[in-house]
Amino acid sequence: MTSRAPAPRSRRERPAKPALTHDGIVATAVAIMREEGLQRVTMRRLAQELDTGPASLYVYVANTAELHAAILEELLGAVDLSPSLAGSAGDWRDRLTAVLGSYTYTLFEHPSLARSALVARPSGPNYLALVEAVLTLLHEGDVPDAQAARGVDVLLQVATAAAVEQSTRGQDAAAEDEHNALVAVLRGVSAAQYPRIAALGADLAAGSPDQRLDWIFRAVINGTRTTPVTPD
Repeated sequence: MTSRAPAPRSRRERPAKPALTHDGIVATAVAIMREEGLQRVTMRRLAQELDTGPASLYVYVANTAELHAAILEELLGAVDLSPSLAGSAGDWRDRLTAVLGSYTYTLFEHPSLARSALVARPSGPNYLALVEAVLTLLHEGDVPDAQAARGVDVLLQVATAAAVEQSTRGQDAAAEDEHNALVAVLRGVSAAQYPRIAALGADLAAGSPDQRLDWIFRAVINGTRTTPVTPD
């Protein structure tokens, strides 16, 4: 008795693939980033995961840069904006620092995304809610509108840069040794040659990362409040 090869299966009998959607594409991209890193989130890799052709994705996402911005937008939903809500207790500066800190640590959990966030420009509801929260707290602190409009950009840039620095150090096994070596150099410089470094040597590296980040935010917040915008 001869065996027969199985008859080819009709395409109509195969389970239908889920329809592509923008939300589904972004969710898959986030999953790839968590498992493999942002550098692996390309249109080709995403198409492979979704069992489709890269050309099909361009209907929903224009390019890789837009895709990365969409991933950032998705993760910004984790930022705690509650300190900006009406009726929240505490000084407006403390609450603004808390919002910025939550944003920073959201990026800190995803080092490659933190670096991408320096140039990515999300424009979805999560990003707009973050900007609104910062502007709301600056308004509560009687920061003039023109200064608040400049300040929100600077504050988010500073928070993003802080996340990049800390996440990069966190990935480097030698970072702590390098930091300790720098502290030793600062404390041991010649007072005759570097008088100001010698005078401040211990203070230049003082404070925990959280304390230094808090001070940075407050310095920029206070500067935003007191530095007028020069008219055109």
